[in-house]
Amino acid sequence: MNAPLGRRAAAEAIGSGLLVAVVVGSGIQATALSHDVGVQLLANSLATVFGLGVLITVFGPVSGAHFNPAVTLVAWFTERHAPEGFALRDVAAYVPAQIAGAIGGTILADAMFGEPLVKFSTHDRSAGHLWLGEAVATAGLILLILGLDRVGRAALAPVAVASYIGAAYWFTSSTSFANPAVTIGRAFTDTFAGIAPASVAPFIAAQLLGAVLGLGIVAAVHGPRVTPARPGISIPGSEPEPVSP
Repeated sequence: MNAPLGRRAAAEAIGSGLLVAVVVGSGIQATALSHDVGVQLLANSLATVFGLGVLITVFGPVSGAHFNPAVTLVAWFTERHAPEGFALRDVAAYVPAQIAGAIGGTILADAMFGEPLVKFSTHDRSAGHLWLGEAVATAGLILLILGLDRVGRAALAPVAVASYIGAAYWFTSSTSFANPAVTIGRAFTDTFAGIAPASVAPFIAAQLLGAVLGLGIVAAVHGPRVTPARPGISIPGSEPEPVSP
């Protein structure tokens, strides 16, 4: 990634905001159109899959399309010894941008549907099986992202990552937040996609634990990296060249 840090942070903020707007907005729309919870979740997950794929494609060449503090921290950890790897100053710019963008995306979605701009969620998600679901979802995400990079398939990220998140909506008990910034943002809306503020910290702890587990699985499956890390590995799509049709 050759873009200045300010532009990359802006891409992370905008991308994270649009991602959360898709998640929250589609949840509001789904509940307005159907009273069947299964249909609501299906609509919410499909919108997220398509939206995430598009956002990775658009913002990947600029910032790497992390949209996720867990991914950003993993990118730093795996590249910290590389001469041009992801640095702590990048983390310090990316993470606040992602969180601010996620909160802004929630407010935008609420505004588009005439909901209160900020109303903290009352949807309690405090249970051990939900935390386990978050750890599993995040570990799988990290395994996918780093695994694609290790086998030279980073160009598949828009489809692969979006598909994984869509599947994890259904196979995890927590519906796969797998993202600390998204988790914080979703606390600001008392709608279908919301999470009560008291449930946020345990969710984030489970997500960070999942990221560590994902790193461990990558090391076990792919072994240690034997070539210098490329700048900006994360959610792939980070190469600055245009993608061919």
